[in-house]
Amino acid sequence: MLNIVLFGAPGAGKGTQSDLLVAKYGLTHVSTGDLLRKEIADQTELGKRIKSIMDSGSLVSDDIVVEMIDKAIANDHAGILFDGFPRNVAQAETLEKLLEKHGRKLTCMISLDVPREELIRRMLERAKVSGRSDDNEETIKNRLKEYEAKTLPVAAYYEGKGLHVKVNGFGDINDISASIIAEIEKRK
Repeated sequence: MLNIVLFGAPGAGKGTQSDLLVAKYGLTHVSTGDLLRKEIADQTELGKRIKSIMDSGSLVSDDIVVEMIDKAIANDHAGILFDGFPRNVAQAETLEKLLEKHGRKLTCMISLDVPREELIRRMLERAKVSGRSDDNEETIKNRLKEYEAKTLPVAAYYEGKGLHVKVNGFGDINDISASIIAEIEKRK
C-alpha cells in the first residue's frame, strides 16, 4: 500500500500534482486544511473545538492535527497521499509513529524542486486568477522564508531515512507528473 508525502514550497505545484496522483493510484488525499474544514462542516466534537480555536484567531495545535491524521489513517484502505503534512520534523516523527501504529510505512517523500523566482511568479499569477489576498509579493516572500526555516528541514529528516526523492517541479505539468510516477513505481 502506497503512503506518500508530497512536499514542496508554497507554489511548487503540490495541489496540481496531488490531484493527478490521487486519480492515478486511487489514493486518499489527506490535506490538513481539508481535514480541518471537514471536521467543522460535519460539526463533530473535534470540529467544534477547531472552529472555536480558529474563530479566536489562533492556530490549530499539532495535537489536533495529529488527531485528525490518525483518524484519516485508521479510516483509509487505499493508501494515502499526505499534502501539507508534515510541516516540521516533530510532525514527521509523529507521522512515522502513526503509520507504524496502523501497520504501515511511508513509501517515500516526494519533494517538488522549483526555483524561488518561479515560486514567486506562480503565486503572483495565482493571486490574479484566484483573488487570494495572501498572494502578494511581501507575503509570498515571508511564506517562503517560513518554509525554508521550519519546513525544509523535513526533507533532511527523510533524506536520512532514505525516503526523500527530489523531482524537478519546473516545466510541463505532465512531464513533472511522469517524473513523480516513475519515482513511485521504483518504490512500489
